[in-house]
Amino acid sequence: QVQLVESGGGSVQPGGSLTLSCKAEHFTLRYWATGWFRQTPGKEREGISCINSRDDSTFYADPVKGRFTIIRDNANNSVYLQMDRLKPEDTADYFCAIDQTEVCQPKLDATWRAGMTYWGKGTPVTVSP
Repeated sequence: QVQLVESGGGSVQPGGSLTLSCKAEHFTLRYWATGWFRQTPGKEREGISCINSRDDSTFYADPVKGRFTIIRDNANNSVYLQMDRLKPEDTADYFCAIDQTEVCQPKLDATWRAGMTYWGKGTPVTVSP
């Protein structure tokens, strides 16, 4: 069965770093655009980053620009989200997903989110003193 498995979440202090992993099972991530999302209780899941399949172009939501980096490792069939200079506002459950297309939607909005075909179960990130 097609699966996406996130890992790497945990608890860090403000200003710290964390790297999340999204590993594909039974399909090849390289063929599809892959996005990262986050969600806190009572709030809609928001898109924060995406990487194209065709040319590996990357996109970021304003709150994480300059601090987060999305990377694909084809050898490991995984996409990573490297998070630096973390803030308490980054605390959330983080999810990866694919839409079976080559190209991300640069706005990373709700319409893009609704079009995602497969989702991981999520991994929690807590940023606090």
